[in-house]
Amino acid sequence: MPVNSPVPNLDANLAVALDALLTEQSVTRAAARLHTSPAAMSRTLARLRRVLQDPLLVRAGQVMVPTPRAEALRDEAATVVRRLEALLAPGGAIDPATLRRTFTVQSSDLVAAALTPGLLGLARRRAPGVSLRVLAEEWEAGPALREGRIDLEIGAIDHVDPETQVEELATVRMAVGVRAEHPLTQGTLTPARLAAAEHVAVSRRGRFTGPLDAALAEQGLSRQVSAVLPGHLAAMSLAAVTDAVCLVPTALPGEPPSPLSDAAHALRLSLLDIPLPLPPLTIAMAWHPRHSADGGHQWLRGAVRRILRPSRQQ
Repeated sequence: MPVNSPVPNLDANLAVALDALLTEQSVTRAAARLHTSPAAMSRTLARLRRVLQDPLLVRAGQVMVPTPRAEALRDEAATVVRRLEALLAPGGAIDPATLRRTFTVQSSDLVAAALTPGLLGLARRRAPGVSLRVLAEEWEAGPALREGRIDLEIGAIDHVDPETQVEELATVRMAVGVRAEHPLTQGTLTPARLAAAEHVAVSRRGRFTGPLDAALAEQGLSRQVSAVLPGHLAAMSLAAVTDAVCLVPTALPGEPPSPLSDAAHALRLSLLDIPLPLPPLTIAMAWHPRHSADGGHQWLRGAVRRILRPSRQQ
């Protein structure tokens, strides 16, 4: 395509050299700054003079002084170099204090209740420009992550696309949550007594059955579920004021307390061991691989690790 005037080949190294020369006003010092030889820097200065059609630096006695064109270019050259440094910096090289970003996280109400206070506390101290949008578990993780509708999913991850990155955060077990004066707190909790109690189930899809029903069935028992609620917090709130029984995730034996049971303790629920073999529940976080090297997203994942698995090495 025809042009009115020739355009010189763009070279980021020329911008870096120009910044060094105009800052140092010395070929020798500019060469030392860029870890090259004075001869190589002299050749670069000659090239800059040809490209910019200006001598840039001229000798005045024992020193070199900038031309008016060089003076006009000094700040602009410095700005270009700083932008190049930011552009080519590794993705993880980010100062949380300068982060200005809203992260969208998808999780259950219980995970959100356990995560949000700690995450906002960390952001307030270290990344005040970060805000958080928490969405209910409405979407399948893979498409929502791939399409950018959410930045991170946290919970029981079992429906992701092959490319989705998944990192386990904690393994918990389920316990029976009842009000402090509930009849089940007296005496030994047997499978039969558990089955006979009034139950409230948690399912965002409205399901009445789950792993507890399968374990009871192996004992020839079944339970009556009086209500199905979409979140654990609602179920625990109901259990706190009625004789209904709910299930609450809590730490495995010998592990530090899980923040997922903090809400149950705040409601003064008693947590009883289930007298049946139930599979443990793995809590994980999932994200799309395009965010793996992003510095802001790395900060978010590190903050989530610190809150949901504080006993592990970060």
